[in-house]
Amino acid sequence: TAIPPPAAAAGASALFAANAAGGGGDSDDDTDSVRGDGAHGPVADPRTEFVAPTVAAYERLVFHMKCRLKGGRGGTIYEIGVGDGVDSGLSEGELEGSWAQVRQMAEDCEADVMLLRRKELESGSGKGKQVAEVLLRARGDELDFQEVRVAAVGNVDAGKSTLLGVLTHAQLDDGRGRSRKALFNHQHEQDSGRTSSVGHDILGFDSKGAVVNKPDQKGRLDWTAICMASFKTVVFLDLAGHERYLKTTVGGLTRHLPDVAMLMVGANHGCIGMTKEHLGLSLALNVPVFVVVTKIDMCPEPVLKETLRVLQKILKSPGSRKIPLMVSSVDDVVVAATHFVSERVCPVFQVSNVTGHNIELLKLFLNLLSPSRVFDTEAKAEFQIDDTFSVPGVGTVVSGTMLQGRVRAGDTLQLGPDSLGLYSSATVKSIHRKRMPVKEAHGGQTCSFALKKVKRASIRKGMVMLHRDLEPKASWEIEADVLVLHHPSTIGLKFCASCHVGAVRQTAQIVHMSQELLRTGDKARVRLRFVKNAEYIKEGTRIVFREGRTKAVGTIVNTLPLAFRTNTANFNANGKKGAAIAAAAAAGVAAATGGGGSGAGGGACGTVPPKGAGGAGASAGDGVGAKLRTKSV
Repeated sequence: TAIPPPAAAAGASALFAANAAGGGGDSDDDTDSVRGDGAHGPVADPRTEFVAPTVAAYERLVFHMKCRLKGGRGGTIYEIGVGDGVDSGLSEGELEGSWAQVRQMAEDCEADVMLLRRKELESGSGKGKQVAEVLLRARGDELDFQEVRVAAVGNVDAGKSTLLGVLTHAQLDDGRGRSRKALFNHQHEQDSGRTSSVGHDILGFDSKGAVVNKPDQKGRLDWTAICMASFKTVVFLDLAGHERYLKTTVGGLTRHLPDVAMLMVGANHGCIGMTKEHLGLSLALNVPVFVVVTKIDMCPEPVLKETLRVLQKILKSPGSRKIPLMVSSVDDVVVAATHFVSERVCPVFQVSNVTGHNIELLKLFLNLLSPSRVFDTEAKAEFQIDDTFSVPGVGTVVSGTMLQGRVRAGDTLQLGPDSLGLYSSATVKSIHRKRMPVKEAHGGQTCSFALKKVKRASIRKGMVMLHRDLEPKASWEIEADVLVLHHPSTIGLKFCASCHVGAVRQTAQIVHMSQELLRTGDKARVRLRFVKNAEYIKEGTRIVFREGRTKAVGTIVNTLPLAFRTNTANFNANGKKGAAIAAAAAAGVAAATGGGGSGAGGGACGTVPPKGAGGAGASAGDGVGAKLRTKSV
């Protein structure tokens, strides 16, 4: 469900004024127009608006509820009995009447309603009266569901895979890792108990907030059945916790675009190892973080208190600036969920995978989470490729995330950039979401495309599929404003490191810096040059630059269009290097598909011969067999 920021509309905390726990960012003017501009009479007390409303008032409230559901992407949270400039609270009879009225309105809007909490006021003039919060969700199409991606991060042996197995398979752990086996991808992960790749699993919630996951007798989940029964699915990304697999974890955080990061801390071990590292990466990538402290059943009380003390100190430090909220009740969950994305609140859960302590509270929190990223579904299509497959009987399949726009089965898109920085046409035969066939995919959804007459060997991770009307460019060089998080000494020109930009992971070299040297904590603008392939990069994308213990983060501010230079890479039979050098401008690359010239003039003809057609373009006297390759200028 979408729970927009609570401060979106100041003073609009009443239900009929649509305080959807901060829904949609309506202005006060919009709220007043919904309440009535005189045609329906004066504005009534917001606390009692739902107690026996008139026909006109009822129609107005139903219309406003539909607007809130649409603006909240199918779901929203309302408060009943909260005053707008007056004291809050209703009597028990008034609250029961309002609750019945809201249920009837939800039925007219074809939505389901769920009571989140109901509490009695303990202070003020409304002491003894009651208020309530309810969750409304529209009954949507079974082939369309909301998707919230949650990345599980934390140090090795913190219990990440075990907790995800407990959440998704409705079965507590036996203390020996039984519940985590369904999430592992490789046999060596089963043997060692440590995740080394990005694991995926889903947790589905229907429009009434109930979990729809139902494992079969062998403990396997039917993803198609879960998606068809779900209003929203929580997609878990099980990332590696060992330092050896840090590149896998960084790639998961940048490539899969998680909405939320779930930082796992073992109560018996505390904040050690990669805990701070993963927390810092999540914050640097602007991913909201909440914390789950595991293994509290086996941890002595003094050790648990020390772990929580250190954790709160880290969260309150200048680098994090979070407000820890210890969650122990349903009220805490609702407050945490409604203030999580927009504010500095960091919920902290204490759970046990063996006894099930607070597992239900964690599920309720996940049920109330909303996507933190906004995607433009009306723009021209853009799809980034995270992985490739070759499926027998289907052909080449690519998986990834829709960054914007819509793609339907049968659409023809641009696929690239290839090794020359060019784009080719590719037709989408079919589309799947979470193993379920669908007719279209739109921005913000993860999906897979079956491509027509495209070889898997011609596709690599980091390539994109774009609308035919776009004019994409591939870049060898990018400029970024970076912050050096850690480096043991100094960084200078020609320093090489692995560069993570979205789905792209490639070695890049520093070719220019705004200052001579960089040390830990320094900020600068740097120009990076990719070593192997030109890439499709968009300005404003976050970048992670790492090499060993060196780590830097930043934002792309400029991309340099592709430019080529060609040179001879091989030697002839006499050991002499070919001397022909041809330059092809970026604007003429598309036409540079023919073979080179002949004789002395062939090497400078300004065209790039096709792969394997070298030799004719070499200058006279240098032999044959020289192959041309592209390099950045």
